[in-house]
Amino acid sequence: MGEAAPKAAQATDSAHGLKASAASAHDGAARIDFRTEPHRYHHWKLATDGDIATLTMDVDEKAPLLGGYELKLNSYDLGVDIELADAIERLRFEHPEIKVIILKSGKDRVFCAGANIRMLAGATHAHKVNFCKFTNETRNSIEDASENSGQKYVCVVNGTAAGGGYELALACDHIMLVDDGSAAVSLPELPLLAVLPGTGGLTRVTDKRKVRRDHADVFCTTEEGVKGKRAVDWRLVDEVMPRSKLDEAVETRAKAIAAKQDGKAAKGIALTPVERTRTANSNEYKFVSVAFEREDRLATIMLRGPDGAPPASPDEMVTQGAAFWPLQLARELDDAILDIRLNELEVATIVFKSDGDAQRVLAYDAFLGANAGHWLAREIRLKWKRVLKRVDMTSRSLVTLIEPGSCFAGTLAELIFAADRSYMLIGTMQGDNRAPAAIVLGEANFSGTYAMSNGLSRVATRFLGEPDSIEAAKVETSNPLEAEQAEEFGLITFALDDIDWEDEVRLFLEERASFSPDGLTGMEANLRFAGPETMETKIFARLTAWQNWIFQRPNAVGPEGALTRYGSGQKPNFDLKRV
Repeated sequence: MGEAAPKAAQATDSAHGLKASAASAHDGAARIDFRTEPHRYHHWKLATDGDIATLTMDVDEKAPLLGGYELKLNSYDLGVDIELADAIERLRFEHPEIKVIILKSGKDRVFCAGANIRMLAGATHAHKVNFCKFTNETRNSIEDASENSGQKYVCVVNGTAAGGGYELALACDHIMLVDDGSAAVSLPELPLLAVLPGTGGLTRVTDKRKVRRDHADVFCTTEEGVKGKRAVDWRLVDEVMPRSKLDEAVETRAKAIAAKQDGKAAKGIALTPVERTRTANSNEYKFVSVAFEREDRLATIMLRGPDGAPPASPDEMVTQGAAFWPLQLARELDDAILDIRLNELEVATIVFKSDGDAQRVLAYDAFLGANAGHWLAREIRLKWKRVLKRVDMTSRSLVTLIEPGSCFAGTLAELIFAADRSYMLIGTMQGDNRAPAAIVLGEANFSGTYAMSNGLSRVATRFLGEPDSIEAAKVETSNPLEAEQAEEFGLITFALDDIDWEDEVRLFLEERASFSPDGLTGMEANLRFAGPETMETKIFARLTAWQNWIFQRPNAVGPEGALTRYGSGQKPNFDLKRV
C-alpha cells in the first residue's frame, strides 16, 4: 500500500453519511464520500408496504454537502443525489419484493425546485459537470430498475417541479400532477440561467415522452412551465387530478401497476458498508487497491480475483450476501471510480491491472449465468453493467495492462475493451516464474449482458463493421489467449516483449499526461461510443459537449451572467453574438 501516511490521514472508514468526509484529500480539501445508508439520510425517507415502496424527498435545507447555501424548496445538490442513488440500489438488493416505488415530496405544494442555484453558482466547473454526470447516472438507474428489475416508478408532483425536479420525474414510468391552478412542470434553465437542463431533460422530453418539437420549444422557454390539461395533452405528464383526490388516485395507480408486474416475493440481502482504508497515496479495499502516483498524474486500480470457488447453490450466494465476490468487487470498483472522479481531479490516466486465477473468474461468471433467473444473480450482473458504464463515462484516459498473474477473463475482460488502449506482455519478465499472461473470453462478453450505452457489447463496439472478427473471437471462448494470439484477434492494442514493455508503457503514460485534459475528454468521449445512438448516448454526449461549453460561457457564469446574477434583482447582460 505504499508509504505509511500520517495517522490523521490513515484510517479504515465505513459509510460516513453525506457530508464531505473529514478525511482530507492530498491537497487538504475535504473529500466527497459516496457511501451512505438509510439511517444516515438527511434528505430522503424510504418506507415499504408489501410490494409497494414510498420514497419521499424531504430535503433538509440546513444540510448541504459543501456548505455556503441552503437547500430551499427541495432543491438538491450532490449530497441529495448520493442518498437517492443509495436508496435506488437498496430497493433492488434489499427489497426485491417491491414492484412499484412511489416517488413524492414531503414538502407542501412543492415537489422539487431542481438543482440548487447557489451551489451551481459557487461550485467549480469540474464539480458542476461531475454533479450533472452523477445525477444522470442516478436517473438512468431508475430507468434500468424499471426495465430490468421489475420495479416501476410513479412520480407524484404535488406542486412545482422545476428544472432538475422535473428531470427526476421524467426518469419515472408514470407522472401524476395535481391540477390546482398552480402546480406545474417546467424546464426554466434557458430563460432563467442561460444554461441547459443538465440531467437529460431535453432528450427525455423529445425521445422518451415524444413531446412535439414546437411544444417542447414553448415548454423549454416558458419560466412558469405548463399546468393541468395542457401538460397531459402535450405528454409532459400522464394524468392530472384534483388535490382532494390525490392520495386515493396514487394508491389506485400504484396497485394497478403492481398487479401487472411479474415476479415472486424474495427475501433481499443487506448491503453492508463498503470498507475502505485510505492513506495519502492509496485506497485499499478487500478486492480492489488504488495507488496514486501524483507526480505522474496516475491512478492504478488493481482488481483481485476470488479467493475460492463459487458457491454450490443460489441459496449459498444469498447467504454470502454483499460479501459474494462479484458483488463486493463491483461495489468496491464503483466507489473507487467515483472517488477518483470527484476527489482526484489532477489524475490524467487510470491504469487497470488484475491479479488472480482466470479460471475462477470464469467459474463465477458461469455460476451467475447458470442462475440468471435468480433475482440476486440478475441484480449482480446488472450492477456490473452499471459499474462498467460508469467506467465508460469517466473522463480519464483508460489503459489496461495485462501481465503474468492477471485474471482478465469474462467479466473482468470487459475492462480491456472499456479501455482506450491495452498493452499485453509477451512471455514473462526475467526472474518471474509465473505463467505468461493470458486473457480468456466468456459468454458474458458476447451476450449483451454488459451492453454499453449504445446498446452493443464492448466486443461488438470494438469490431463495428467487422462481423467476422466478432465470430472469430467468439470461437475462442474459454480458451486462454496469450499476447500474440490476442493481438492477432484484435482483442488488445499492442503485444510487447519484456525488452520494450517498460519503455513503451512509460512513453504512453508520459505522452497522455502532456495532452490538454479538455481535448482528451472530447476525443475519448467521441471514440468510446461508436455505433448506434440511443437516448442514453445522446444525454451523455450533450452533457460532455454542450453543457460543458455552456457552463463556461460568460452569458451563464461571467460577472454579469445569468447564473451569477440570479436572485440579485439585476438582469443578466448577454453577449448577443451567436457563436
